Amino acid sequence: MQGSDALRAGLGSAMTAAGTPLEAANQLCRACVEFLHVDGASVSLIHDGASRGTFGSSGRMSRRLDELQFTFGEGPCLDAVRAGGLVLVEDLNDVAEVRWPAFRDAALDAGISAVFALPILIASAHVGALDLFNRRPGPLSDPVLAGALLAAELAALPLLDLMTAHVDWDSAAQGDDGWEQLASLERVEVYQATGMLMAALNVSPSEALARLRGYAYAHSMTASEVAWAIVERRLTLHSDGAGPAPGHTTRDGA
Repeated sequence: MQGSDALRAGLGSAMTAAGTPLEAANQLCRACVEFLHVDGASVSLIHDGASRGTFGSSGRMSRRLDELQFTFGEGPCLDAVRAGGLVLVEDLNDVAEVRWPAFRDAALDAGISAVFALPILIASAHVGALDLFNRRPGPLSDPVLAGALLAAELAALPLLDLMTAHVDWDSAAQGDDGWEQLASLERVEVYQATGMLMAALNVSPSEALARLRGYAYAHSMTASEVAWAIVERRLTLHSDGAGPAPGHTTRDGA
């Protein structure tokens, strides 16, 4: 670990070469892996108590970590934003760790043993979280935690453009105002599929999203996997939420 000034410079430099806010967030997450010696990092956008998208990640595993929290509606990033404080879990396999049972089991199955969520603050509002994870259990050292706090401060920068757009999430789910902003997120397919379900089942945006996530949970899929199946018309949900399970086609890039 470097000193705080050198670390801030290193993390900041990783972002300056980026051409877009999303790429800046990706570069910051990759820099966290390099400078903080963690196995992965992601930036989650949280709105109205729900995960709205992965605005930056270091790679496939970190995107999946964030996707699991969205699919199950629980996890450290949501708690970090809700409480406005750090959520540090050094061993998900600890029998005393009883929070987020669905997320916990899925994360362990994905090879994740330790998760650390730090809220991202913009204008006194917690709008997202920086998630760090390790495959092996164990706490963050004091220097690494100090570096993670610096990274969480820097993570606010690429989120500013998105947050100042005042996205109407319900309209965006139907492809109206805010679609261009949502297109910069990793989870845009969920909002497209939600709009399709609203039209097909004549339900509200929240009900459509709940049905999509419920199907994902029942079939051991992620919300994005179900969404792609709906968008590509490999899956049709009926009014009772049932439907044949499609092949598990993933769209995560490296």
